[in-house]
Amino acid sequence: MRLSFKAIVLLVFAVLFFPAYGFCTTEYASQTGKICSDCHIDPTGGGKLTKEGEVFRDNLRIRGQYRELNPAQRIVRFIVGYLHTITAIIWFGTILYVHIVLKPAYAAGGLPKGELRLGWASIVVMAVTGTLLSISRVPTWHMLFHTRFGILLSIKIVLFLIMVSTAVFVTFVVGPKLRKKREQGILQRAGDMTSDELSQYDGKDGRPAYIAFNGIIYDVTGSKLWREGSHFKKHPAGSDLTNILKTAPHGEGKVLGMPAAGKLLREKEIKKPPHIIIFYFFAYMNLVLIFSIVFIISLWRWW
Repeated sequence: MRLSFKAIVLLVFAVLFFPAYGFCTTEYASQTGKICSDCHIDPTGGGKLTKEGEVFRDNLRIRGQYRELNPAQRIVRFIVGYLHTITAIIWFGTILYVHIVLKPAYAAGGLPKGELRLGWASIVVMAVTGTLLSISRVPTWHMLFHTRFGILLSIKIVLFLIMVSTAVFVTFVVGPKLRKKREQGILQRAGDMTSDELSQYDGKDGRPAYIAFNGIIYDVTGSKLWREGSHFKKHPAGSDLTNILKTAPHGEGKVLGMPAAGKLLREKEIKKPPHIIIFYFFAYMNLVLIFSIVFIISLWRWW
């Protein structure tokens, strides 16, 4: 697991800091019918322009389809773009971690404050940096709706706004109802329970800390390794950690030595409250939107 994580980190840094040579865009090529070396001294494209390339650039500027930046503006754009990319990685990574590793049931009993703060901080940073980057790349409204890059950017902005609107609704409408349910629904006795009921035992604010492993629920409240309902700030209490603990460096005996509290029951076919249904719908919709945004970026950069 650690090796794969390091490999991912190295790959991200390689993409950010050692990009491949860029080629002339399809819009320019389709308009001129020429190859990169007709406008660029470097045959692979980019960099210093030939005289013909300078003429073409000047024509684009006249039509409002090109915005030239001075060295200071380029440095600022690089810094802003770096912050935008890092924030997107953190935001998307957090959502993927919650959905793939923790599962949405982790937050179904109440939105964790840490994830809320991180999510809203990411939204604000991405909104500000994204606006600045768009201004630096799009000189006119015409370009935003009549060029391939502008259309893809518009779709990306719409998807982002949808995610923001769902975040607003979940935070201020669904969130309070989830917290109320948790405060009223904490069970005071051990026993068999579903995943939703298990999520209420997160070890926070004086609540017991339970985890599930191989269908059995264990009480880890008294363990020093589960202080504040978290195991080394990586694995939260109130979750089924069967798959995660199978890859842990310690053996299963660490878990089996904890007092059993009951069995983990399969989710019953019961009608869930509307706010729970909405929460799960938005949770999985945001997951789809993330993949859609990455798809749009891939189309822009590599198609």
